[in-house]
Amino acid sequence: MAENKEEDVKLGANKFREAQPLGTSAQTDKDYNEPPPAPLFEPGELSSWSFYRAGIAEFMATFLFLYITILTVMGLKRSDSLCSSVGIQGVAWAFGGMIFALVYCTAGISGGHINPAVTFGLFLARKLSLTRAVFYVVMQCLGAICGAGVVKGFMQGPYQRLGGGANVVQPGYTKGDGLGAEIIGTFVLVYTVFSATDAKRSARDSHVPILAPLPIGFAVFLVHLATIPITGTGINPARSLGAAIIFNQDQAWDDHWIFWVGPFIGAALAAIYHQIIIRAIPFKSRA
Repeated sequence: MAENKEEDVKLGANKFREAQPLGTSAQTDKDYNEPPPAPLFEPGELSSWSFYRAGIAEFMATFLFLYITILTVMGLKRSDSLCSSVGIQGVAWAFGGMIFALVYCTAGISGGHINPAVTFGLFLARKLSLTRAVFYVVMQCLGAICGAGVVKGFMQGPYQRLGGGANVVQPGYTKGDGLGAEIIGTFVLVYTVFSATDAKRSARDSHVPILAPLPIGFAVFLVHLATIPITGTGINPARSLGAAIIFNQDQAWDDHWIFWVGPFIGAALAAIYHQIIIRAIPFKSRA
């Protein structure tokens, strides 16, 4: 990749210049300059093709995410036993692996959010404008609805009978348990996103932006292992909304607020933690 390449997405997670070729060590003369916060409103974005291209990328990524993951969940529930299917570990790998792949594919276009909670957290940290944040959330939700709809089209009978991959608080757990699981799980995810895409680390260690999709996908995998038995693991309001709309049964809507409130609280806590703790660490250029 050529030096001094300018990303065409000026706002969002990828608004920082790359001042060295990928795969090389950061230079001692590469100083870190605190990037200015994104404006609250950016009307000029509405006339930019990169703005709409980013929205399309978010739509497609969330569509593919729901398609693969809900199909995997349906395959698990159709099996007579966990041992004859991918099991809970396989479902967790499907979610984490798809996030890894899709963040890698879309990071240079939209920032690879694929999750309204991630978008919300980055907005609170002033990494993108409200204009872009709202557009991303709308496109993510539409993509999720379409992805779940395609799965239902493939298996209409089993889809309704097996729960449609909708998130619900499982028997034996309270709504408070579910809310807590969603808050902490989303905090882990969004905290990882901040750490993996931090501009200070990118300036110091050039390998960080290359590897960013890996820890993000791995965080999703680990959170799913921990919370699938509690809520089926939401940590992504678009994923929960898409499955709930297409499944459209009372049990999917009874606890649905948890899968918006929990992730948004978790994302807000991660943004606050990042701003207060991580961003306060002095930058030291690596020799």
